Amino acid sequence: MNCGELLIIGGAEDKCLEGEVLNKFVELATRNRDGGIGILPTASEIPEEVSTEYIKIFRDLGVGRVEVIKVDSRQDADDPAICEQLTSFSAIFISGGNQSRLFELIGKTKFHDALSKAWHKGMVIAGTSAGASILGKHMIIAADTMLNDNKLKVEIGVGFGFLDGLIIDQHFSQRGRFDRLLSAIAGKKEIMGIGIDENTAILVKDGHFEVVGQHQVLVLDGSTSDYINITSSDNGSEELTLSGFNLHALTRGYRFDLLTRKLLMKKGIQQ
Repeated sequence: MNCGELLIIGGAEDKCLEGEVLNKFVELATRNRDGGIGILPTASEIPEEVSTEYIKIFRDLGVGRVEVIKVDSRQDADDPAICEQLTSFSAIFISGGNQSRLFELIGKTKFHDALSKAWHKGMVIAGTSAGASILGKHMIIAADTMLNDNKLKVEIGVGFGFLDGLIIDQHFSQRGRFDRLLSAIAGKKEIMGIGIDENTAILVKDGHFEVVGQHQVLVLDGSTSDYINITSSDNGSEELTLSGFNLHALTRGYRFDLLTRKLLMKKGIQQ
């Protein structure tokens, strides 16, 4: 099957006619397809406000059909009519909010299954902020600082599973999330961490991604690590001693091979 592109956005993308990230999404959604865009605001506590903003910008960017997919319960997510509405679109946009809420309402439902099947048949899917994190097989669902010793404890949950072997974090540099992503992948050599800055995205297709947008994407790869020691304290926090991790920092136009875990240069630049 020919899977569709995934546009995974770090949040706070520019919502204007000149916005690079959303222009890229509209380009993908309308290329050789005419089903329009479905907006999935389930993660948000203010879905109507969020939907209104995206409807406006997508229509301003020339999309004729833009509709909201209303999934507010697991009953909705198992409704055949809503699943049929989903499959009528060329592309789906998953808004920000709370990624745990997304999985609680949609994970392992008929809607989840329909979304996966549609993507495998070529549907384009974009997710921003929480909508980005949910696209991996695993995701960070909580990262709390222990009050008594200022240490970080990270909790990992299950995502929608479109990308194996990845944990995606968003608002990355802007919210200082390096430590929590490092903690999330420590000791898990099979999993890479990808931290995406705001107004920045990765466009994933055929086993590699390209950076789109204003800022930076950080890739943390512990597959070559030669020493990892995780010490747990009595209160449940963790201290990490790590060596041999690979770190890749990429900006607009640079590409990365998710299979070989290596940098692919910009087109026209010799490696």
